[in-house]
Amino acid sequence: MPKRSSSVGAELDVVDQLLQDWRRERPELDASAMAVVGRILHLGRLLEAGANERLRAAGISYTDLDVLATLRRSGAPYRLTPTALRKSVLLTSGAMTACLNRLEERGLLVRRAEDGDRRSLAAALTAAGIRLIDKAIVTRFEQAEEAVAGLSAAERAELARLLRKLRLQMSAPG
Repeated sequence: MPKRSSSVGAELDVVDQLLQDWRRERPELDASAMAVVGRILHLGRLLEAGANERLRAAGISYTDLDVLATLRRSGAPYRLTPTALRKSVLLTSGAMTACLNRLEERGLLVRRAEDGDRRSLAAALTAAGIRLIDKAIVTRFEQAEEAVAGLSAAERAELARLLRKLRLQMSAPG
């Protein structure tokens, strides 16, 4: 169990425990990358769980928000093909179809043939979808603000810069 102290900088987290355990069990391994990667993974899960909790009041999940927000930020007419959506939200084809079906059933988007191509149904926000995402995105931005509230503006900028650098060096597109 990680030990707590009154100073945030002196607290041990779950990753500290993981690193201590590996240093004890396999001291020949360099586990320093896990100090970063483990925390990113853990933070991602915590942030997504927090987003899902906050968005429950709007009746949507984080995945739903991601799709609706992608359509909204695409600009009028708030319409994208499933391929364009998948590139932005990183969902599998099956997960995207399920999400689009769910959102369409709720009247938050409609799907129509894209420029006469019946094989590709573009998703477009409805008026109800625009109203919902405009409200839900405020909640999402508030949650993000709360998550980084303990960092100064300079720390936020540096962390964003480093995370961007790390993301760009990785091979996965997006």
